[in-house]
Amino acid sequence: MSRSVVLVLLGTTLAGPAVAQRADLPPAAVVATVLDSHPSVEAATARIDAARAEARMLRKGPHEVTVSGSYLRRSVDREGGYDEFDTTVSRAIRLPGKAALDREAGRLGVEVALNRQEDVRHQTSLLLSDRWHDWQLASALARLDTEAVAGYSRELKAVRDREQVRDASALDVDQVQSALALAQAQLADTIAQREQARAALAANFPGLPLPAEAPALSTPALPEASLEQLRALIIARSHEIRAAEREADRLSVVGTRVRRERFADPSIGVRLFSERSGMERGAGLVASIPFGGGYRAAAADQAAAQAHAARFEAASMKREIAAIADGDVIAVRSRLDAWEAADRAAKSADGAVQRSARGYQLGASDLTDMLYARRQALDAARIEVRARAEALRAAMKISIDSHIVWAPDDE
Repeated sequence: MSRSVVLVLLGTTLAGPAVAQRADLPPAAVVATVLDSHPSVEAATARIDAARAEARMLRKGPHEVTVSGSYLRRSVDREGGYDEFDTTVSRAIRLPGKAALDREAGRLGVEVALNRQEDVRHQTSLLLSDRWHDWQLASALARLDTEAVAGYSRELKAVRDREQVRDASALDVDQVQSALALAQAQLADTIAQREQARAALAANFPGLPLPAEAPALSTPALPEASLEQLRALIIARSHEIRAAEREADRLSVVGTRVRRERFADPSIGVRLFSERSGMERGAGLVASIPFGGGYRAAAADQAAAQAHAARFEAASMKREIAAIADGDVIAVRSRLDAWEAADRAAKSADGAVQRSARGYQLGASDLTDMLYARRQALDAARIEVRARAEALRAAMKISIDSHIVWAPDDE
């Protein structure tokens, strides 16, 4: 099935309002402005201008008018001296068919540059998504560790109060102090990770307005479109594939053009001359044509080999994008399953903490059991936060790769 047919079918399936992005992401309009102003995207846009200039050059052709001339003073015995000069105005002319090939090569070069610019923008979107989710994850872990430190601080105060009335031992105080110190160390580490993630995001995207605190992670869910549809869209809308295909087409045209160059373009012009101080004058036509040799034949072979290699590179790119699409689908499913399991574990661990705390208050269990349950709950909560962030990251990646979010309006 051709790409155009796939796009028509997918467009019919996904027709309707634009896909709404998550509330914990920056606004789409702001993202578009930030992406378009990124230096890598600006550089790729400048290369489009360069490709268009090259296309204009190819339309005009490399040949220009050449003016040559000479002047000399001749002396003849017993006759005297004479002023003599000659002037030639000539220009090479492209043989039939070469201009059309040059125009086609220029047009395809512009298409290659356009697709490469879109791919750079796409890769920049993935970078923004990764940096944003890194910041969200580190911030969520910092909030979790802040709550843990606050909980252990309250527990330490309660144990010390019980020690005053001889209802708790010094060992109990030491155990809670140790748990609090570990939680404080963990909090210091996550705060450092949070600040580093924010700094990396701000450095890469200085035009992106950042709130004081990262938005809380939303609840992961499957994208609105089916994963099979998104996989097909990733391949159908891949600018990397299009760029590789257009480059192969361009090099094929260039190869044909170089083969045509084995028959060199002739130069035709007019020559004017004056001899013996104007006693002899004349005008005529001049023509020249190079005869191609081994160099032109080797250049034609080189161009043909490059076009052949480009076809294989385009086929390799299709396989690579298909692998990325398959990996995106697998990642969304597996990450979502992992988060659901981690969420169940965190809820169970939280319930165990509550029961252990009640048991400790009633004297049915000791402090060690309660601290162990609290540590397990904290570990489970951290795993759930990481799994949540990775599930959201995977869902966002397949949405970006399929060009249903953070893509230009014309897509």
